[in-house]
Amino acid sequence: MTSEQKEECHKIIHVAAASGAGIAAAAAQLPGSDNVALVALEIGMTIKLGAIFNVNINESFAKSIVASTAGTLVGRGVSQFLVGWIPGLGNAINASTAAGVIETLGWALASDFDKGKYSNF
Repeated sequence: MTSEQKEECHKIIHVAAASGAGIAAAAAQLPGSDNVALVALEIGMTIKLGAIFNVNINESFAKSIVASTAGTLVGRGVSQFLVGWIPGLGNAINASTAAGVIETLGWALASDFDKGKYSNF
């Protein structure tokens, strides 16, 4: 990964993570209500990251990539179930968990794109 690619990935991933944190914080007291918005955010991030590495990804393919990483969402679901409903604390925990999951997903995808994992699609 070139330094330019890394910088572009950094911008895309951090904006997505910050946006996801805001969405998760706002929707903390309604478990699962943020799922559609967060998945849409992750799909958009996936498409943008692919473009950095000249991987043309359509929405359908991006959905399959995001769905294949659904295991990373289990921790977020557990934390939301356990404490997400608590005003204040739940909002903070949901926000930080969503941001962490999106950061992790973003950098894992950037690494995969850099290694050419999806270049044949």
